[in-house]
Amino acid sequence: MKLVRWGLDGREKPGILDQNGAIRDLSSVIPDISHSVLSDSGLDALRRLNLAPLPVVPAETRLGVPFAGTGKIIAIGLNYADHAEEAGLKPPAEPIVFQKATSSLCGPTDSLEIPRGSLKTDWEIELGVVIGRRAKYIAEAEALDYVAGYCTTNDVSERHLQTERGGQWTKGKSHDTFCPVGPWLVTRDEVPDPQGLSLWCDVDGHRYQNGTTARMIFGVAHIIAYLSQMMTLLPGDLIVTGTPPGVGMGIKPEPVFLKPGQIVTCEVVGLGAQRHLTVSA
Repeated sequence: MKLVRWGLDGREKPGILDQNGAIRDLSSVIPDISHSVLSDSGLDALRRLNLAPLPVVPAETRLGVPFAGTGKIIAIGLNYADHAEEAGLKPPAEPIVFQKATSSLCGPTDSLEIPRGSLKTDWEIELGVVIGRRAKYIAEAEALDYVAGYCTTNDVSERHLQTERGGQWTKGKSHDTFCPVGPWLVTRDEVPDPQGLSLWCDVDGHRYQNGTTARMIFGVAHIIAYLSQMMTLLPGDLIVTGTPPGVGMGIKPEPVFLKPGQIVTCEVVGLGAQRHLTVSA
């Protein structure tokens, strides 16, 4: 299934794509796509629905983050060896873990804000993983059973704040709109191998990133199991799993960063594409 949330920012309603790609309104069936709906039983109930009687949502309707109730956004740094190389860093021996503020979440076509005074706002296409049930001290072999679904994400980063202002990376990762998600939450049954997905990112039509999740240092199952040893993962939690090479800070001979008035498009193939206009905050 491909689940969406549609409508005005802060007033989104639940929806689902039908076999023709039209969005059907689920608001008469469920209040939102949140914790109980993300469970295996909740998703199974949606699979049994007859979508034909449900209203069709107009195609031009804004889409928001395709799930609700996110308690935390956990991100993995330098998770592609070739990205670590372009950053001039050694591939990590264990996953590098940081967090993004939940206030950074935004929809797949919302404007992307360039922070005030920023000269180093950068793009990072990433596979997003949404947790469907409570995970604590789980084994890697069972980790994917705890996934509700997958989504396209962009771990937008302000590099000056991230690396030149001291402290943790979270400073440069948490501005409003720095975590676009969607357009869809694609349930895990439609993604049999999360390590076999292509992903790309363009700025003003120029392709900077073109990678595959097969090049991850730490795969999705390993990441989930690893995190569950250190914190309890809850339904709605979002894990962003790292980016392939081609980010702005790695461009030679001079880095390239975002400025207002540009178009950023990105996609994890099969999970839907995003399109953002960059604007001044």
